Amino acid sequence: MTDTAMATKTSGVRNFSIATPSQATRRASIVVEDIAHHAQIETHVAEDAAKATESEQSMTILQGIKTYPKAVGWSVLLSTCIIMEGFDIVLINSLYGLPAFQQRFGTRLPDGSYQVSAAWQSGLSNGALVGEVIGLLGIGIIVERIGYKKTMIIALALVTCFIFLLFFAQNLPMLLVGEILCGLPWGAFQTLTTTYAAEVCPVALRAYLTTYVNLCWVLGQFLSSGVLKGVSTRPESIGYKLPYGMQWIWPIPLIIGIALAPESPWWLVRKGRREDAKKQLLRLTSRKQADFDADATLNLMIYTTELERTNTTGASYLDCFRGVDLRRTEIVCGVWATQILSGSSAFTGYSTYFFEQAGLDTSSAFSLSLGQYALGAVGTILSWFLMTKFGRRSLYLWGQIIMGFILVIVGCLGLATPTHVNAQWGIGAMILIYTFTYNITVGPICYSLVAEISSTRLRNKTVVLARDLYNITGMVANVLAPHMLNPASWNWGAKAGFFWAGVCLLCSVWTFFRLPEPKGRTFAELDVLFNAKISARNFSKTDVQSISHSSRMRTAVEEQGAVACVESFQATTSR
Repeated sequence: MTDTAMATKTSGVRNFSIATPSQATRRASIVVEDIAHHAQIETHVAEDAAKATESEQSMTILQGIKTYPKAVGWSVLLSTCIIMEGFDIVLINSLYGLPAFQQRFGTRLPDGSYQVSAAWQSGLSNGALVGEVIGLLGIGIIVERIGYKKTMIIALALVTCFIFLLFFAQNLPMLLVGEILCGLPWGAFQTLTTTYAAEVCPVALRAYLTTYVNLCWVLGQFLSSGVLKGVSTRPESIGYKLPYGMQWIWPIPLIIGIALAPESPWWLVRKGRREDAKKQLLRLTSRKQADFDADATLNLMIYTTELERTNTTGASYLDCFRGVDLRRTEIVCGVWATQILSGSSAFTGYSTYFFEQAGLDTSSAFSLSLGQYALGAVGTILSWFLMTKFGRRSLYLWGQIIMGFILVIVGCLGLATPTHVNAQWGIGAMILIYTFTYNITVGPICYSLVAEISSTRLRNKTVVLARDLYNITGMVANVLAPHMLNPASWNWGAKAGFFWAGVCLLCSVWTFFRLPEPKGRTFAELDVLFNAKISARNFSKTDVQSISHSSRMRTAVEEQGAVACVESFQATTSR
């Protein structure tokens, strides 16, 4: 029995000892030599998985917080890394409107003002994205080998070093190199914070902790705008160096905190370290909750992982495009690309510069940007309540439709003469409404969707691919937006609203036909729904038990020799 999972009774609690990780890695799937013994063990696993599924589905938000208080705290800690990234992403785009930065790195225009050319604006904004695209592909492999904690700590250490290039940059090429290098580890913050939150918390809390990542983005953007407003009147180099230097505040405290954090129990299960997974699961939960069954929850993770093994031949990037995972990859990629295609990059990422080109003075532009990010924070918090009532799909769809119409209004106001003060403030007001709508729908809901839709075995790689598409889409937007707004280029100004409104409404059509509703579903249930090829519009109203006997799913499981596991799970859940 050296190659099999062995169930033993110790003090009335079922414990598991398994083959070494190296042995588990060599096997294409967990298939036991003794089929009869395999069926007996998997029956226990399936029964516990059914019990844990029922417990998670019936758990309220308050019960989730009481049962998983430590998971909430650790997830919030890791998500704080996003504040630092949000700070710098907005920083580079907002510096284009800072007089000190314009005079130091810009060229003099005929009217006596200074502007960084549209080409360099695009290059600097895309620098970090180029680094992220490269870094993300490596992170998707590294995290599955060494875990979340070590990957995050390495990323934070690299960021600490690379900030020196930005702070001491003497010219635009040096700034560009600094942005590219900083982008390499930023990919870890973008993806691992979301997937870690999804893996350490129950269904009742999953949406809140994953969307909290968006709140961290907004907080970083708000802090960046606040700092820039404070130095906007300072003409010397400290006016743009100070914001860069403030990024050194974050890494060291975060490294210490993450070193003490528990590893994801899902990652440990995937590595075959089930006893370690149970220990980390207990670190994430409260011992005061007598009704919490750690073994049942662990067995749900084991069951879900083994069920996915029967439908996935491997766990490489190529497997994200095979079988049922192709659809999941498409949805996750489409969801994240929609964030950019809805116009957020042009109207929130370049908000300060946009407000200036719309006719507002520098101080008023930074003030509106501060108001914009404050509304974003309020919107993210409100989205937590709306998700409970309306779900993810509805908010994502209607958010795009509403934003599309707001951008049409912005475009119409842009037709007024540049000296029309009321039109300028009207544009500013509509952008604030747009930002609020974005951060109550598309902005935060995206993070919940990308973490829930992808399969557990391929989650990190699927999210990496999606974030890379997001970054590539962002590069395109960063090429277009400066030309649209820069007075020395296309000079569209607020009329750019027409362009982004059209793209936004096209995205809403894709959302209607392709985006399913994952609200209230465990990862195992989502696997069953995707395996049965349920349409996006029927996801929320389909009974999992009614399709659990699907011949398609049974055939796939039988081919892997684990039909007894699924049949026992079906029998248990139908009781």
